[in-house]
Amino acid sequence: MTERLRRVTRALLSVSDKTGLAAFARALAQLGVELISTGGTAKALAAEGLKVVDVADLTGFPEMMDGRVKTLHPKVHGGLLAIRDNPGHLAAMQAHHIRPIDLLVVNLYPFEETVAKGAGFADCIENIDIGGPAMIRAAAKNHADVAVVVEPADYQVVLGELKAHGGATTLGLRRRLAAKAYARTASYDAAIANWFAAHLGDPAPAFRAVGGRLLEALRYGENPHQTAAFYRTPEMRFGVATARQVQGKQLSYNNINDTDAAYECVAEFAAGRSAAVVIVKHANPCGVAEGASLVDAYRKALRCDPVSAFGGIVAVNRMLDAQAARAITEIFTEVIIAPDATEEAIALVGAKKNLRLLVAGGLPDPRAAGLTMKSVAGGLLVQSRDNAVVDEMQMRVVTRRTPTAAELDDLTFAFRVAKHVKSNTIVYAKDRATVGIGAGQMSRVDAARIAARKAADAAKEAGLSAPLTQGSVVASDAFFPFADGLLVAIEAGATAVIQPGGSVRDDEVIKAADDHGIAMVFTGTRHFRH
Repeated sequence: MTERLRRVTRALLSVSDKTGLAAFARALAQLGVELISTGGTAKALAAEGLKVVDVADLTGFPEMMDGRVKTLHPKVHGGLLAIRDNPGHLAAMQAHHIRPIDLLVVNLYPFEETVAKGAGFADCIENIDIGGPAMIRAAAKNHADVAVVVEPADYQVVLGELKAHGGATTLGLRRRLAAKAYARTASYDAAIANWFAAHLGDPAPAFRAVGGRLLEALRYGENPHQTAAFYRTPEMRFGVATARQVQGKQLSYNNINDTDAAYECVAEFAAGRSAAVVIVKHANPCGVAEGASLVDAYRKALRCDPVSAFGGIVAVNRMLDAQAARAITEIFTEVIIAPDATEEAIALVGAKKNLRLLVAGGLPDPRAAGLTMKSVAGGLLVQSRDNAVVDEMQMRVVTRRTPTAAELDDLTFAFRVAKHVKSNTIVYAKDRATVGIGAGQMSRVDAARIAARKAADAAKEAGLSAPLTQGSVVASDAFFPFADGLLVAIEAGATAVIQPGGSVRDDEVIKAADDHGIAMVFTGTRHFRH
């Protein structure tokens, strides 16, 4: 690629975000660039003592319709789109008194931010930019001659090139800027389209667009031979994307995926209800517990599967305190994520240089609506987030025996956890702590067996005389298709069961529970997670 230098003699600046604007415009003026601007941007530049041509003077038309119409004019778009080496274009410019615009600096009306603030419909509509995207696309199309800048982060890059090349830009830079420009307008339009679909209650719009902003390029993906990057979407949801990394090396693709799984699970337990801790390994909880304090909850969660917890992710639902931080750092842990952390806790974690600490700023709302997406060959699966919570389900006792108050408390706890374990899922729980988890199995009976076996292994590790599944309750993410999985749970010592129900063999399963004096509750809600 040749440099194909293009000198910048005229620049049009029209920005919503005025960060760094004055300094950038002053540097352009010092390089002899004529400044053209609109509305608030023109006023801001004039207030800095800069000479600026108002677009209204350029076009001969005033801004009108509350600023909706100002740049949609041939003297703007002709100046951006004219191919400088095309005689016909040059002739048209001369005939219609159109002068070239060599640099466009535009960032868009803050639509995403307006929606995130919960603004009303009319306010959101008024924050849909029209002239900005039109100019950006025009300049990007004609990047052979025109440079386009869509965010302040690129101001210094452009100034560096102008100074290095006598006031000109290279084709390489213009192409990179054009690619970013199209990605920005695509992301912007995606946010608008998804907002409209949500407002209309349309779960399956004819076209579905997805957009995000790069947070960071990652070292690799799930495996070292895969590339990866982390993007943030317009959705304002507390989690890894909002978190401040207090310390530690860069997060990996797997770290981010696992940390998200842990934080979404711990958010099921409101901080005002109790302290809660979730330990995740390979996107599956391997220990979850509530307690009087975070350290109490952590000890109970760790007891469930201490082998799997090694090298895991820990999520807490309250401010991380020193006592909990000290306990968590007793074994190798990859990441800790919390809504906040005390200075003492930060210092304790800081002694472990390879341990990452993330402060997310809050807990995500498990009841909030939203979308989840998964790619398949040649397509994209989109669904609403599983925002069903057990507290709001119409639970129905289907056995002769009704669960005790303590059993019911543990049943709701176990079903909260089952929602976040890969299917097929079986979760044993006792005293608001998991004591055995079977995840991601092809048959539910195998999930029940694996969970019981893990409980037996954990009991042996802890020197207990019997597995903690004795006297526990059990949750299943979906119905038992046969009684065999339930019988495994009963053999492991479960005394009560929670499941969605809905199998053609429900009567058979209920009879097995009654035959063994087990209490069973149906929720009517399935929690498949693939």
